[in-house]
Amino acid sequence: MALDLLLDELRRPAAGEARQQRLYRLLKQAIVDGRLGAGLRLPASRRLAGDLAMARNGVLYAYQQLLAEGFLVADRGGTRVARLPAAPTLPLSLPAAGVLSQRAAALSASARGEPTLPFAPGVPDLNAFPWSLWSRLLQEAWRAVGARHLAYAEVGGEPALRQAVANFLGARRGVACTAAQVFILPGAQAALDACARLLADPGDIAWVEAPGYPVARNTLLAAGLTVQSVPVDGQGMAAPDALWRERPPRLLHLTPSHQYPGGSVLALERRLAFLARLVPGEHWLIEDDYDSEFNHARPLPAIQGLRPEAPVVYLGTFSKLLYPGLRIAYLVLPRWAVDSFGQALGELHRGGQAVEQRALARFLDSGRLTRHLRAMAPVYRARQQVLRAALNRHFPGASIAGGDAGLHLVLHLPGRAPDTAIVAAAAGQGVAASALSRYSSDGGDNGLVLGYGAAIIPELVRRLAVATARAEVA
Repeated sequence: MALDLLLDELRRPAAGEARQQRLYRLLKQAIVDGRLGAGLRLPASRRLAGDLAMARNGVLYAYQQLLAEGFLVADRGGTRVARLPAAPTLPLSLPAAGVLSQRAAALSASARGEPTLPFAPGVPDLNAFPWSLWSRLLQEAWRAVGARHLAYAEVGGEPALRQAVANFLGARRGVACTAAQVFILPGAQAALDACARLLADPGDIAWVEAPGYPVARNTLLAAGLTVQSVPVDGQGMAAPDALWRERPPRLLHLTPSHQYPGGSVLALERRLAFLARLVPGEHWLIEDDYDSEFNHARPLPAIQGLRPEAPVVYLGTFSKLLYPGLRIAYLVLPRWAVDSFGQALGELHRGGQAVEQRALARFLDSGRLTRHLRAMAPVYRARQQVLRAALNRHFPGASIAGGDAGLHLVLHLPGRAPDTAIVAAAAGQGVAASALSRYSSDGGDNGLVLGYGAAIIPELVRRLAVATARAEVA
């Protein structure tokens, strides 16, 4: 009876699938489901082809494929359904949690909200990007593409981009390096992951700023490192001498040009003090210069440029300068670490994006990126002023941190509703905000991290104030 029903289904027309493939699929599914029992004899291929009005070769294809996979057996009696091993019994209810690793659970707990709503931090003005020029550079790169560019990229990235980045960083940030010291990676998180895995071993101590960049903390934790939070004040990370003695870091992650999220700039005295403590082979300082180009005051030069041979890794990304979806970041290694790091990186990552890298190299070499940054600087300064004025109007008495650099401000809300509740209420108002407490492992201060890369509309600040009021009475 089951076979008759199956044959009736096969006789009905079905668009978009070859008949021999459909015969194979339906027979296999019926055997797996148990509708065609073990030992059941199937019609001879010639007879079945006649019943279904299809070519015999199509039936032979289905039978031979199922024979090869072990769903059918052939003997003197013909083709029969094989006896399959008993399938394991699934639980009646699947677990709601615990399916993934503890690491995945920790990462899920710190997941961020919608990155494209107003006030989402870390997002530049995507409408102001010179799309027509970028499109033309991509087209030119594709016209010059060869077979080599469609394979895995060279370790470290396209030579043209490595040289362009070295030139750009030397002129703009005082980074002292050659093209050979530059390594291109698919995004800042991949660059951090490479540092965590190639510069440290599981269990090694990694210092992070508190409050600090959650992605850096999560990436270091996922690599098996022991993360130590170090407090930040108005001059950047303030590491006590006792911590150096008791829990010295193998890795030290800093955002010195614009501390994330607090906005402070690491004082020159502290930069020199960190450099004085670094011992090659014992410590690595990761200088995360994620948005140094958007500095509204006079920026300090990179730590790397103060002592180029120190164990400092300079990390930057084009996600903030151009657009997040580009997913191109870079590391600058000391000359003495280039060979060993490059060999290990080649085993850890397979590079790509050769076309985009070649287009970006031309974008840098042409000077258009520098002109784009100069054009956007006054725009971002004006938006910050608008945001600051609106916050002062709708949140009287609250303190605002940051402002000398970057694309976000921090609104401190002590004594108000929990910032996580405010964020949830703001999402209902169509406004994104990041809870400041999520930037520290212990909950940290209560407040909001507000980006101003996109256009700032004072009405949105009013909505944020409404959401805060609702969270307070909930």
